[in-house]
Amino acid sequence: MHLLTNLSSPMVLCFILGVVAGISRSDLTIPECFTKTLSIYLMLAIGLKGGYSLQHCGTFTTFVPSLLVGIALSFVLPFISYAILGLTRSTTPLNAAAISAHYGSVSVVTFAAATTYLADRGIPFEPYMVALLSLMETPAIVSGLLLAKRKKCNKNLSTSFIFNDVILNKSVVLLTGGFLIGFTTTSQGFDSISPFFIEPFKGVVCLFLLDLGLLVAEKLREQPHLNIKLVLFGFYMPLTGSLIGMACGWALGLSLGGATLFAVLAGSASYIAVPAAMRSALPEADASQYVTLSLGITFPFNIILGIPLYYTLTSYWLNQARSLF
Repeated sequence: MHLLTNLSSPMVLCFILGVVAGISRSDLTIPECFTKTLSIYLMLAIGLKGGYSLQHCGTFTTFVPSLLVGIALSFVLPFISYAILGLTRSTTPLNAAAISAHYGSVSVVTFAAATTYLADRGIPFEPYMVALLSLMETPAIVSGLLLAKRKKCNKNLSTSFIFNDVILNKSVVLLTGGFLIGFTTTSQGFDSISPFFIEPFKGVVCLFLLDLGLLVAEKLREQPHLNIKLVLFGFYMPLTGSLIGMACGWALGLSLGGATLFAVLAGSASYIAVPAAMRSALPEADASQYVTLSLGITFPFNIILGIPLYYTLTSYWLNQARSLF
């Protein structure tokens, strides 16, 4: 039922419109400068809202365990992805390392769509999940580089770029900076910016998903070097990650909304921060594989089917757990 309802969501329909327009080679385009503006807006708005909400979360011991588990999960997931790609012999070790980094990191837009999905259904969630979103961006990149070095995929690989290209990556800066601003601002200050950053949020997500639909269609038309094993990986890896995230949410005692978002984060794949880092650190890796997998396969799957599926599974899991314990 949740899957069918999600298909009628304006956000999902905007994304589908973009894909259809792109595949049919419509002349519909969105200026790149406008898309970058939308991206900045979304990340800053998510950070502001999460930081402000955290003021009412109580003590640090309430959310520190979740943040630590999230960081650890982001670091570990690439090793799981790499092992799966190795067992299935889906691609080369170098490409496997680059792909794995994407599936340990997170998608900001998938998270934004998930929070909107929960809000539309009146499902609350822990506000510090925004902090978790920011913290789960980077560890997976480090894991991917370690995997590449361990297998000697790139003997001259240098990790000196991590501070500039990863820690100071725009998504990390905006999410973390917005979070800190929201956490330190007063109620009066937050109310003064809400008409711009909070109320138009859903509309901006629709526009951004329309543009991503066009981008997905473009990537799929490029005939990337994907075999059937990699295509299937793009579907079952987010499911695998979401189940692990769901279990972590349950073990941490999160609410239904919080556990669902944990599953969404663990099941998403980065298509902004990690591709930029991989192009810099692993230029020999096949970008057509890792970009198309994360953006062309996993992202549409999560937006259209994944989010309601993770919510349904999490709801069932938590209900069963309560009856047993």
